[in-house]
Amino acid sequence: MIESGVLDRLKRAAGPGGFLDGPADTAAYCTPFRDGETGATPLVLRPDTTEKVAALVTICAETRTPIVPQGGNTGLTGAGLPRIAGNEVVLSLTRLNRIRAVDPLNDTITVEAGVTMEAVQQAAEEVDRLFPLSIGSRGTCQIGGNLSTNAGGIHVVRYGTARAMVLGLEVVTGQGEVWDGLRGLRKDNAGYDLKQLFIGAEGTLGIITGAVLKLFSRPRERQTALVEVASAEAGIGLLAYMKSAMGEAVSAFELIHRNCFSLATETLGHPDPMEGVRTWRVLMDLAGQEAPGSLREPLEEALANAFEAGLVTDAIIAASGAQADAIWAIREEQAEVQRRAGFGIKHDISVPVSAIPEFIAQADAALTKTYPGHVTCTFGHAGDGNLHYNPIEPRDWGRQRWEAETEAVNRIVHDIVADMGGSITAEHGVGRLRKGELAHYKSPVELGMMRSLKRAFDPAGIFNPGKVFDV
Repeated sequence: MIESGVLDRLKRAAGPGGFLDGPADTAAYCTPFRDGETGATPLVLRPDTTEKVAALVTICAETRTPIVPQGGNTGLTGAGLPRIAGNEVVLSLTRLNRIRAVDPLNDTITVEAGVTMEAVQQAAEEVDRLFPLSIGSRGTCQIGGNLSTNAGGIHVVRYGTARAMVLGLEVVTGQGEVWDGLRGLRKDNAGYDLKQLFIGAEGTLGIITGAVLKLFSRPRERQTALVEVASAEAGIGLLAYMKSAMGEAVSAFELIHRNCFSLATETLGHPDPMEGVRTWRVLMDLAGQEAPGSLREPLEEALANAFEAGLVTDAIIAASGAQADAIWAIREEQAEVQRRAGFGIKHDISVPVSAIPEFIAQADAALTKTYPGHVTCTFGHAGDGNLHYNPIEPRDWGRQRWEAETEAVNRIVHDIVADMGGSITAEHGVGRLRKGELAHYKSPVELGMMRSLKRAFDPAGIFNPGKVFDV
């Protein structure tokens, strides 16, 4: 346990309003957003400046007190949660929530780590710009956490992941020093690109306290289409065709199993907008700088040609922004849909885009052979090769029996991913949920390099211990 004298020092450094230490107050910081192990902590630190973060880290480094950095606590792998032993402090970035600067001429915005994704989007919109990173929890997830997990979202096909949207970072190091790398430069070859080491590191190498993010021209035109396709292969064929026909206008392209729509109707009452009978659907967004409505005719023509080519069997183009949002809500609320539908064994995998149909075929066949009756629930960002492959318990099994099969199901799915040169986690990170899987699939050389970085950046071993890999 952490000595009381250390806790007192941390409280004094955090200042009034800068900490929580009652069990009722700290419980929310120890509870997972979704299924997973809960944790415990004697102290939640809530600094409101980078200088206070540095002071707190300095104390923790001196006393070898483990720190768990936490953003909006919307993560899905337990990376932002303390372990149950209760010998770690949580450092919440929630009060570092200022937008420091907006530079529309440089197309950048400088924010602190606790600013929510939605707040960044709104600030960009106020200067007629777009911040395209977008996920379902955008109202509560925070930029520091998004960058620490290299969040993806629905617009990766056009704009890239969080990593591609960062120009500079401010980071508190393992020695309690502040690295000011908040530079809004698009070209900088002066030495190592240090910021990239902290993006996706899940708080194990340093604590991100600020970031310079890219902004983009705000689209004037948006069209949303829900398309029924003949097969998963046809869905990927449609992606290639749409990119060829519409170019960069294709900003989002989601491949979704029909079950996801049926379950959304069953659990949340979402009406199914399409009466088709095929197994697979595609939800796509097209956006551009043209006049409102100008992309509709080219989209209709492209879909008609795809129909003639046998890729598309039915299609709906949203008649309004409200209808488009209603269709997208079915996709974005899949986490809640599946929570209500039954226990799902979650997989956040990526394979080459061209390999998506073969992955689905192999994984579905292997699971059906071993677990007949399981409910297929597959959806994801086909435009960048990232699928959420989440088989739900057979109707007559019950959660406990299905949950006990997690390791066996993971091995089936992840072995197929590995054979295809894919990744066992594409956007949610490793945390503690996939730590064992990472150790199984990463080579000793790669793990060795990662541990070397950990020792160099966090010599006291205080940053998020027990996450990503064991040291």
